[in-house]
Order: sequence, then structure tokens, then C-alpha cells
Amino acid sequence: MHTATCAHDDHDHPGLKGQALSRALVSAERRCSETQERLTTPRRRVLELLLGSNAPLKAYDLIAAFGAAGEPAKPPTVYRALEFLERLGFAHRIESLNAYVPCRIDGESHRAAFLICDCCGAAEEFEPDFAPQIAAAEAAGYAVEAITLEARGRCPACRE
Repeated sequence: MHTATCAHDDHDHPGLKGQALSRALVSAERRCSETQERLTTPRRRVLELLLGSNAPLKAYDLIAAFGAAGEPAKPPTVYRALEFLERLGFAHRIESLNAYVPCRIDGESHRAAFLICDCCGAAEEFEPDFAPQIAAAEAAGYAVEAITLEARGRCPACRE
């Protein structure tokens, strides 16, 4: 997913393929089973598409790519799957792009942040230390429920 300003193809932002994709899906199944949730066929397909992508995907990209034979999904199917994947921490929504990425940090729920390349459109997840900001908010009487951090710039490949 290159933008109009990205004129090169030497990017290292691959999605999961083959055995790596299979292992990630098995891990998701196991996590769902442990929490007594179900990774239904539509949820699994949306997760598979997110994991296999090399860039954030908009809901309508997921709707269009949903069917194995190229048939689109009904929008509510994809939106419900995305809601489930976000709730269980398998996916994140990047607000500024109105797009979704798979969670690349396995394990417990966490506050994610993203480095977004304005050239090629790649988004890299990282886990920032929000402890000082949360402590300041709580000292002011706020109960922080969500934090979104999105840093924009150019990835290493686009900077060269």
C-alpha cells in the first residue's frame, strides 16, 4: 500500500505468511479458548487478513477481500469481527487512518502506540511508557480508559 509519494519498492513491512500465519491463528484460537470466547469463521478470516497484510487495512478493504473466491462480506459481519478482535486485543484501530492492524505484542492487554510512515503507509506498533501521564491524570481525578498515540514520519526504508 504505497502512497502517491512513495516511489520505491524496497520495504521491509511484510505481513505474516505460511507457517507464521498458521501459528498466529492457532495462538489466537488458544487465547480465545482460555477466555471461553469463540474465534468464529468470520472473526478468524478478518484476523487472517489483518495478519497477512503489510499495511493497515480499512474496513472496506477487509469487506472486499473477505471471501476466499473474491466475494465480499456483508459490512456488519466485518464490523462485528473487528469489534471482537479489538475487545480481545488481537487488533488495534489507528484512528487517524480509520484503519486496523493486528496486535504485534502478544499477551496481556496493553496500551499501544504506532509509528506511521507517511510515504509507504506502514504502521509499526510499539508499547510506550504512559505511566507518568496516567499518574498525572489520576492525580487530577481522571480515570484513564484509553490512550491513543500515533507518531507520523518516514520509516527507515523511505528515509533512504
